[in-house]
Amino acid sequence: MTEFPHLTDDGDVHMVDVSGKAATTRIAVAECVATLSTATADALFGGSLPKGDALASIRLAGIMGAKRTPELVPLCHPILLSGVKVDVERCAEGARITARISTSGPTGVEMEAMTAVSVAALALYDMVKGVEREVEIGPIRLLHKSGGRSGEWNRSGI
Repeated sequence: MTEFPHLTDDGDVHMVDVSGKAATTRIAVAECVATLSTATADALFGGSLPKGDALASIRLAGIMGAKRTPELVPLCHPILLSGVKVDVERCAEGARITARISTSGPTGVEMEAMTAVSVAALALYDMVKGVEREVEIGPIRLLHKSGGRSGEWNRSGI
């Protein structure tokens, strides 16, 4: 990409005008991995953490994060989200959080998907910090996007 759409010719920051773009169905999927000890992962997925239903809290935090993206990320357009699905599954590292966001509009939902998994991962840390403080969060990455002028994109190697 050779141009930065959030910069004017003078280098000033501005919000991109998307009013002339066609409304299309847009989907983005992102993931974040949280590295946990086996004991902490057992407690998280076994429902035995002291703070209660951690998995429900983590999913809800991700949904709320997606909805609040334009308040957190400068120059992000407020978007009417059609769907937000956040999942938490056990993996070799501990926990894998994924978010699938959809909309029908003039701009994509990649930032909403990545914000969702980021906020969900922070909620996960909050739920387990009483039993383990060495949790590591990351990478946070986009796996898929579709819709709009650039069409479909999938992360290679996954």
